Amino acid sequence: MTKSIELLFDFVSPNAYFAYYPLKDIAAKHGASIEITPVFLAGMHKLTGNAPPFIRDGEVKGKNEYAMLEMNRFIVKHGMTKWKMNPKFPFNSVTLQRVLCAVEGDERSKLLDALLPAIWEDGVDATDAAAIAPVLANAGFDAANLLAKTQAPSVKQVLMDNTDKAVERGAFGIPTFFVNAGDGDEMFFGKERLGQIEELLASG
Repeated sequence: MTKSIELLFDFVSPNAYFAYYPLKDIAAKHGASIEITPVFLAGMHKLTGNAPPFIRDGEVKGKNEYAMLEMNRFIVKHGMTKWKMNPKFPFNSVTLQRVLCAVEGDERSKLLDALLPAIWEDGVDATDAAAIAPVLANAGFDAANLLAKTQAPSVKQVLMDNTDKAVERGAFGIPTFFVNAGDGDEMFFGKERLGQIEELLASG
């Protein structure tokens, strides 16, 4: 039985960083494939009326503080002690998302493995092509070619189409997962659903 996990992904989301690594372990444990689908979170927010939690919940006394508490618990549980808030957060991720759209399949996972630590551990400026290029090159990519492709109309269209389709499927934020354990896709939202995803895969 084929098991698969589609991850709707945007580099701007810290929770995408947090979810990705445990998700890989869960997928490997249960023989599931992972497909990375780049979307533009800012576009999703515009289409759905959603907003980043730190903005949306800013006026709710204690809620953002509790969110930080839960985030720190997650960091401790999964040993993600290298993580630190990117100095440019919240940054415009459109160029990075187009870079993801310019490659396919396993190359997308390879990009995540290179760029996530650079952005969310080393504090690389995600909006600066000159800062991103060495990271891409060190991971074995033709950085100049990839960055040039971000201006191609076809690549821009892929990101727009992915974002529109994600919203049509019911997604409103990142990370969103569509998990198929044999009976069709089920949607999950948030790193807090990793346990539920593992339960579904184990039951398939």
